[in-house]
Order: sequence, then C-alpha cells, then structure tokens
Amino acid sequence: MQNTSGLEPLGRAILVEHYEPERVGSMIVMPDSIRLRVMMVEQRAIVVAVGPEAWKEERQPRAVPGDLVLISAMAGHMAEGTADGKQYRLVNDRDIFAKITKEMEL
Repeated sequence: MQNTSGLEPLGRAILVEHYEPERVGSMIVMPDSIRLRVMMVEQRAIVVAVGPEAWKEERQPRAVPGDLVLISAMAGHMAEGTADGKQYRLVNDRDIFAKITKEMEL
C-alpha cells in the first residue's frame, strides 16, 4: 500500500485509515459529522505506514502497510492527510491487537 497522505509516522507511531467492511444490501447514509465520531471509536483500520521504531523489541512486526487490523477504541489522534485531504488516525504501535484475516459477509 502506498502512503499518499503526506503524513509520515515517527517513532512508534502507526498511520492507519478507517475502513468499513463491504456490505451487501442497502445502507443508511450518515452525515460527515457523525462519520468522524464513528471513525474515532471504530476499531477496524488499514495500516498505511509504520514508524521506524515500531515493534523493535518484538521478533517480527505485528502489521505491515496494507494489513487490516483491530486497534484500540479511542486511541491515537485523528489527522487530515496534508496531501490528499483524507481522514487518518495515528496510533501507538501497542494499540494494534490483531490482524483481520476474514470477515463475515453482511
């Protein structure tokens, strides 16, 4: 995955982007103000970039760019990409708990 955000995580920071699982059927459209609040609480994310100090004491990294992961709710800092205007979240490397390998079809 290529980082087009214009943001480069430093130290132990991980840059992630919120994602919603693909849904089959109709959906309710939420206003942007509500979507931003939901994105801060949502735990599903795509890893965009990893800081150079992340997981140095572990044998292998917990995640690499492109991985779907679960992160701590309310962790990190919401940031707008300076190059693309998208919403991102910067979290600590310890805030990533699991990779998502398969999801239920909705």
